Amino acid sequence: MRRTIAAAVAGLLLLAGCANDSAPSDEDLSYGAAPKPDGVTLQPDVVIVGGGGRSVRSVTADGLSWRIDADAPHADDLAPGKVMFVTERGVGRVLDIAPAGDDLLVTVGPVDITEVVRDGTFERADVALEDPVVYPAGEPFWADERPKPPSTYGRSVPVQRRTDQPTQPGRQRGGEVTTRALGYTVYPTCCTNGAGVHFSYDDGGVRLVGTVTLTSKAPRAAFHLAIGGGTVTRAELEISGGFGLKAEFEAGIKDGKNHKKVFPIAADLSFPIGSLAGIPLSFTVSQTLGVTTAFGAKVGTVKGSGEFSLAGSLGFGYANGTFGPHVKHDFQRRSSLLNSLTGVPVGVMGLVIAHGVRFTVGIGAFLFKAGVYFELITRYGSTLGSALGAPYAQCRGVAIGVDAAFGVGYTILDPVVKVINSFLSLLKPFKVVDIPPIKNSGGIRSTSEVYTNEEVIPDVAVCGHVPA
Repeated sequence: MRRTIAAAVAGLLLLAGCANDSAPSDEDLSYGAAPKPDGVTLQPDVVIVGGGGRSVRSVTADGLSWRIDADAPHADDLAPGKVMFVTERGVGRVLDIAPAGDDLLVTVGPVDITEVVRDGTFERADVALEDPVVYPAGEPFWADERPKPPSTYGRSVPVQRRTDQPTQPGRQRGGEVTTRALGYTVYPTCCTNGAGVHFSYDDGGVRLVGTVTLTSKAPRAAFHLAIGGGTVTRAELEISGGFGLKAEFEAGIKDGKNHKKVFPIAADLSFPIGSLAGIPLSFTVSQTLGVTTAFGAKVGTVKGSGEFSLAGSLGFGYANGTFGPHVKHDFQRRSSLLNSLTGVPVGVMGLVIAHGVRFTVGIGAFLFKAGVYFELITRYGSTLGSALGAPYAQCRGVAIGVDAAFGVGYTILDPVVKVINSFLSLLKPFKVVDIPPIKNSGGIRSTSEVYTNEEVIPDVAVCGHVPA
């Protein structure tokens, strides 16, 4: 059993590895504010559809397909390959367009903010992250165990039809909305005391429940974005508020099977900034969850919790083609995840929970947000040795890895990209313009390791040892 715990923990981590002060209208809250460019230059293939939210009839839960008034100003200029810009949330590269009575059904894909703005500067020194507007994605196509391509509406393509009912933002404060994905029931929380996800899973003999949170206290943000000639010349983003990490979980197995699942949480928690140079922007908090189980027996349980301080502020700067992460970190343990591990394992019980929190200043909705972003990804790895070895030593091991990703643009999880590209391939018989497959990222991006550590107790040969 030498190094069993250490190897399990390390292996699991590899697996998981000038604002507008007027009150917003109902249409603005539901679909986003309308663009009115003033002091910026847009790219030539951007089509601004007039009327803003009043021209939107509905949008699919995942934000992929928009039903708009066919008589809205410039709606007849839309075509595959163009960039539709109807509101701050209704913006994207047109993948497909089809008539529906007096309306148009427009399916959009991701677009980098430099594909919308050619020249412009946007900045704000103080954005309070409190009282978000909640945009739930309902049951989006990426939430299925075996996802099917999104709706083509009137197209005679053999794919599952999706509802085109409008998404309505949750008007409640506190940022809570329950969603489901890949067998998990989750609800995100945000933002006064942090951004987190509570999750539960009960299927096929495996049960999980837990909460992961990037804690903070009254966070505030500042940003600067300068674009010239369709190229980012300068970008800065900083979120202050004092950040920490907190996790608690319980897991059990009884004749079940291990699984590895990673998915975006189907809700945007948005803080409208207002119009800068006529472009409506929002500060959005979105999250992802990943769970990898490695239970070494058919029966067993494991339970743990821990809390840590991490950093005073999070952010980055970019200028002259060079990135510089700004993470003022001071990692300290407040309550020990290692010491909290308990359970009744017949075999080794291993679990990794990955939690990503992304802060984005920009345009777009759900998967297709683009702008200045900073994402913190935390992985908690826990392993509890078999109780059968307890007379000698019951081994316990934990690992924490914190990484940052930041830049200007967008990123999409690979499974979602595959679904959308499958949809595009089914549309080939109808295409006038050949739209290339979408990519899982666009723009400029960098990554940085913030913190990593592993601990194993007791420090005996049978458990192995992983240096800090």
